[in-house]
Amino acid sequence: MMNTPNVEQLNKDLSFANGFHSLVFKMGKGGIPVIEIKNEQSRAAISLQGAHILSWVPAGEDEVIWLSDEAKFEPGKSVRGGVPICWPWFGPHVSNSDYPAHGFARTVLWQVTKTEAVSAGETQITFQLDTRQLDDAVKPMWPLPTIAEYRLTISETITMELTTYNHSEQVMTIGQALHTYFKVADVSCTSVLGLDGKDYLDKTDGFTRKVQTGAVTISEEVDRVYLDTPDDIVINDNKRKIVIKKQGSQSTVVWNPWKDVADKMGDLGEDGYLRMLCVESANAVEDTVDIDAGGSHTLLVTYELESI
Repeated sequence: MMNTPNVEQLNKDLSFANGFHSLVFKMGKGGIPVIEIKNEQSRAAISLQGAHILSWVPAGEDEVIWLSDEAKFEPGKSVRGGVPICWPWFGPHVSNSDYPAHGFARTVLWQVTKTEAVSAGETQITFQLDTRQLDDAVKPMWPLPTIAEYRLTISETITMELTTYNHSEQVMTIGQALHTYFKVADVSCTSVLGLDGKDYLDKTDGFTRKVQTGAVTISEEVDRVYLDTPDDIVINDNKRKIVIKKQGSQSTVVWNPWKDVADKMGDLGEDGYLRMLCVESANAVEDTVDIDAGGSHTLLVTYELESI
């Protein structure tokens, strides 16, 4: 594990405050540094461990990102909720079951390379993860020299831009997802639009291939990878619409554990499953990405709200 950055030094080098617009580093729960951002259009919080978005609240709106009341903040451990980055693989490792599911990006510290007040209502922050700088426990999981750059633009919308640079001399195959937990009023009254007619793999039924009919609704455990889904997705919880616009993503994962699984997990909080829904912009299973030597791939996702 890389050494925890010095918050005082980070503030000296990268923080700013200009009227209502500010970006500041603070020591968060579990001794993990957190970035707090405020501008005229929104506020947000991001953990340096995993470059993990913990909160995004547009001005005049309720929280968009769900974070469990029982979330645990520990070095090297993933957090239940927010926007974990699944990278450089999604699901189990293809050849080593001892490696962590969904890769290591969400459990290691990322470096902040740039912060910028683009305007009074727009903040940009750039993170970097260089696999050549990982500690000896993690580096064998991904020996190819690779840099992941994650640029966040925070305003009345939020844009996440994850670019993978292949610095090796061979083709590299990655899987990835922005595993976003969205806060919804009641998941049993929520629908996901934009997936009608799409093939999906149903993890709750042995990864059986099925076809979606109509909107996706939640009344039991749902764990599905929708394939060939580059178009916009809309979450409608009858209170508001969350519009997901994406580029460089061919898969969409929809997940809610429902009650029995949630109770066994132990960190979703009481009835937490009713207030969250994961809709993940991904490249997974049949939609992994091959990156040529010296090449790159960008997964770009924007969330915006629409009133009902």
